[in-house]
Amino acid sequence: MVQVLPQGRLVYGMQLPVQAQSGIFAEGWEAAAGPEDLAEVARAADRAGFAYVGCCEHVAVPRRLAAAMGVVWYDPVATLGYLAAVTERVRLLSHVAVVGLRHPLISAKQYATVDRLSGGRLILGVGAGHVREEFEALGVDFARRGAVLDEAIDALKAAWGEEEFPEFGGERFGFAGLGQAPRPVQRPRPPVWVGGSSPAAVRRAAVRGDGWLPQGDRREQLPDQIRTLLRVREEAGVAEPIEIGAIVEPVYVGEPGWEVGRRTLAGAPERIAASLREYATMGVRQIQVRFRSRGRAELADQITAFGAEVGPLLND
Repeated sequence: MVQVLPQGRLVYGMQLPVQAQSGIFAEGWEAAAGPEDLAEVARAADRAGFAYVGCCEHVAVPRRLAAAMGVVWYDPVATLGYLAAVTERVRLLSHVAVVGLRHPLISAKQYATVDRLSGGRLILGVGAGHVREEFEALGVDFARRGAVLDEAIDALKAAWGEEEFPEFGGERFGFAGLGQAPRPVQRPRPPVWVGGSSPAAVRRAAVRGDGWLPQGDRREQLPDQIRTLLRVREEAGVAEPIEIGAIVEPVYVGEPGWEVGRRTLAGAPERIAASLREYATMGVRQIQVRFRSRGRAELADQITAFGAEVGPLLND
């Protein structure tokens, strides 16, 4: 297993705006934004001490889901490669890549290249996917996507291993005598975080993951989920610690002069930090923050304020 976060501390990251424009979470200003806005937000997070910035994946969105999901979903490999060139320290997370949609050697090549271009800052977040039409269009069995993902994770780890000509033999994927370079910078390999909160996803994270990325769990649901995760991990004989995450409530540092929603954590840095520290008592090691904002400048200011005023209080 691979651990990359500071030990014994609660750290914070964020999924970037612009690159995914679901009607469920995108702010209004993002529709007219572009690559420079995306880059500037990533640079702000880099300067503010965020552990990672993330982007997610959908290859194509069917018409029946477009009203809720939107159709703007930047490709994560291209996006993370672009961000590698405009940031220096912050890690680059796919949250999540649906790696079961393609052969593991393709994913291994793509994300190893991102790791090389970024100087070893990749975190590969993976998930099973949920859009049937996406799988059908690409000729992948939607009903078996969980089993495909399990094998894809194992194959990816083999492809990234110490051997330049690795071997892997599974039910769906197999390779031997095929070399890939550039190799990942990170050794023994980049970390693999598993996304999802279904029983199957939690088990996958427990058995195969270096980290777990919950999806949609409210704060009060997390303790039971974490207990299950750790129990299954122990029963599977996996002794290494796992980097447990949480997507927290929307945040606004300071007193907003506009309606930010009743679930938003807003106000003084001390109040926000005290609330977020509760996640650490559950066993969470990294929190993913989404800020309310009306434009790029306000978002960059929120990121800066969080890093300077809230972040230092998270481990008091």
